[in-house]
Amino acid sequence: MKSIRVLIVDDSPTVQSILTNILSGEPDIEVVGTASDAFEAKDLILKISPDVITLDVEMPRIDGITFLKRLMSFRPLPVIMISSYTRENSLRTLEALDAGAVDFVAKPTENAKADLVKLKDEIIMKVRAAAQAKIQRSTLFPKFVAPVSTAEIKASNKIIAVGASSGGINAIQRLLEPLPSNINGIVIVQHMPARFTKVFARRLDTLFPMDIKEAENGDRLDRGKVLVAPGGSHMEVAKDHNGYYVQLNNGRPIKRQRPSVDVLFQSVAQAAGNNAIGVLLTGMGDDGADGLLAMKKAGAFTVAQDETTSMVFGMPGSAIKRGAVKAVAALDNIAGILLSRLKS
Repeated sequence: MKSIRVLIVDDSPTVQSILTNILSGEPDIEVVGTASDAFEAKDLILKISPDVITLDVEMPRIDGITFLKRLMSFRPLPVIMISSYTRENSLRTLEALDAGAVDFVAKPTENAKADLVKLKDEIIMKVRAAAQAKIQRSTLFPKFVAPVSTAEIKASNKIIAVGASSGGINAIQRLLEPLPSNINGIVIVQHMPARFTKVFARRLDTLFPMDIKEAENGDRLDRGKVLVAPGGSHMEVAKDHNGYYVQLNNGRPIKRQRPSVDVLFQSVAQAAGNNAIGVLLTGMGDDGADGLLAMKKAGAFTVAQDETTSMVFGMPGSAIKRGAVKAVAALDNIAGILLSRLKS
């Protein structure tokens, strides 16, 4: 098996050592170098051509986000951001994902050694996924604007459930961009740690005309509302005589994920049946595949992002293999498909 060659870029010798020990212990991963700043990293990239880079958000001289943007325009490579949680850093981490980073690991701010070791499985899994990711010089595809009249979907009361992981930050934004302000209620699971999801939801709310927020227990899924599952909690959809609403719980992780796309999709299948649309976007692993199949069996319309436009084809590819998908589409065509289904 060919080794995944990793370059670790972090100004902390402690973090460098921990990440090196974690990754070097895997038979398919080789740490080929460490760098303390962007200048060292640039020289090593040219010299050793790594397959994957782990990159600290905060570094001296040139910060990780600035370096990432230069890297993506000069020599695109799969990058996993390593970020400690502060509100400022969480915003910068989202900026990094926008700029083309595959994923990120939330670095602990107190006992880095103990807590990074706890994240061992996550770090290894994300490095392996990054090695398979498709990275382009420009991570955004050409702009797509859907000429849609909001009146055209007024009669529909379907709900839309969306799941995503690696590459999902960009994909979700691309999906929401052409949708009108009175779009049917949307529920989203994006694999992301607690606290980052709130920042992500707030950011979406500033970008788009819908009412977008991190979900709270009992939130109604009304028209024009987009609810993002909070990191660390599963989100399920339920129904009463007034319509649909969400319930949160701290059940065990499913396929190592909480929130889980499968949990959301299974609940939508039960609560909404054929009155729903399921969308599975780019992401590692197979979370969401079983749930999307349950939605399809319940009569829902199901869509998966195609391999060409998926940064990581694991989740949509798994759903397609299970026979859970009625339509496979390029990312920028999915919004049009949704609107078409809502009008019908």
